[in-house]
Amino acid sequence: QAALTKKLNAISEVVPAFENNPNSDMFKVKTFDNTDSLEVYPAKKDGKTVGYAVKTYTMKGFSGLVELMVGFTSDGTIFNVAVLSHQETPGLGAKMSTPKFKSQFKDKNPASFHLQVKKDGGDVDAITAATISSRAFCDAVNRAYKTLKEGGIIK
Repeated sequence: QAALTKKLNAISEVVPAFENNPNSDMFKVKTFDNTDSLEVYPAKKDGKTVGYAVKTYTMKGFSGLVELMVGFTSDGTIFNVAVLSHQETPGLGAKMSTPKFKSQFKDKNPASFHLQVKKDGGDVDAITAATISSRAFCDAVNRAYKTLKEGGIIK
């Protein structure tokens, strides 16, 4: 029950206001690289889809698995991101949960906003002394975006 509540709160945090139950409307989409599938939670208002929350992950964190809930509008713009779980170092990689880091993804469209840290030629300011964790965050967001894009769910 606690896990479900956490998931529902994350969905509410990452997509525009909705009236449906995204959890009951959830569907899975094969990842862009065909190695797995991601859970997609459509958010609907007045019968129209206003966004998609995608439960995504990466194994590239400093301490392994990082799970995020990433919300997109129908044109692929990132509405918001919530961190579901990580084992990153407190005070370093754990800062991925802070508004200061997460806010740089809000209202950005990965079609033009490069989901890589600046050190790698992207547009993301890495967390000081936690470049690996920052790269992992970008990797998980990119996995969600590419999966929706390749799956034809967003434009």
